[in-house]
Amino acid sequence: MFAVYADKISREDPLGGLVVGERPDPVVPNGWTTVTVKAASLNHHDLWSLRGQGLKQDRLPMILGCDAAGYDEDGSPVVVHAVISDPDWAGDETTDPKRSLLSELHQGTFAEKVAVPRRNVIPLPEGFSFEEAACLPTAWLTAYRMLFTQGGLKAGDSVLVQGAGGGVATALITLARAAGLRVIATSRDEAKRARALEIGAHEVHPSGERLPAKVDAVMETVGRATWEHSIRSLKPGGAIVISGTTSGPQLDDAMVTHIFFLQLRVIGSTMGTRGELASLASLLDATGTKPLIDRTLPMEQARAGFEAMEAGELFGKIVFTR
Repeated sequence: MFAVYADKISREDPLGGLVVGERPDPVVPNGWTTVTVKAASLNHHDLWSLRGQGLKQDRLPMILGCDAAGYDEDGSPVVVHAVISDPDWAGDETTDPKRSLLSELHQGTFAEKVAVPRRNVIPLPEGFSFEEAACLPTAWLTAYRMLFTQGGLKAGDSVLVQGAGGGVATALITLARAAGLRVIATSRDEAKRARALEIGAHEVHPSGERLPAKVDAVMETVGRATWEHSIRSLKPGGAIVISGTTSGPQLDDAMVTHIFFLQLRVIGSTMGTRGELASLASLLDATGTKPLIDRTLPMEQARAGFEAMEAGELFGKIVFTR
């Protein structure tokens, strides 16, 4: 079958290991099923996999992709939840120490078909296209959990979203505004700041610029480049919720003194549960909000999507279609 996969790992030249070609049809273990993929969205996870983060050499070749929407074996439209937990695990899938994402231990979604546990197949939310639904399981679910489960934010709270532009950041801005939060966003790029205003930010600032007022929470996906600004932007007792480190995890200064003196909370957040995915769909349906798609490409042109993500030339999600 057609697939987009990694056949080697390189930190220096990650796209050198990206192959668009043919792979065997999926093997379907007991308790699993197959989904015929109609749309799949690109995440930074896929780029990091080509650098060897989360994907080991002995797992190659590996079909990339976490997210997908398509048809199940009965021909019903579905969306795939990307977190693969242990079959015996009960409760929050994101806290299972044996959990993985599709394309880490099991072949991913950038293919004609993907095999997944039956419990990971969820009916397509009503009113969503395959392209829109394919944006939900990673970036939009991550944003939902950051804001409402881990951040505990409610209408009237203020939130800073660092690095407007990527899939998680644009989801954070859109969901926060839909839920009645006051949204501030930053970006180095003037055009991206303007787009952030268009999708719901109340105010925008260049990266690192001092805010007029401190915020209740910061949503942090950038890491090293924005960490100090994030900490300095918080009210006493505020929270920084972190789900990624696209600029690198090594901090020059962890700002520990500020954290303990101002009684700040540092909260990690990873993906989301099937229940949260259902709640996310309900919120989007109730507010008429839809995922922001930067561009849609045939899966055969996947390399162009990876190149755009590596260069930071996107605002919203990149979706591949079949």
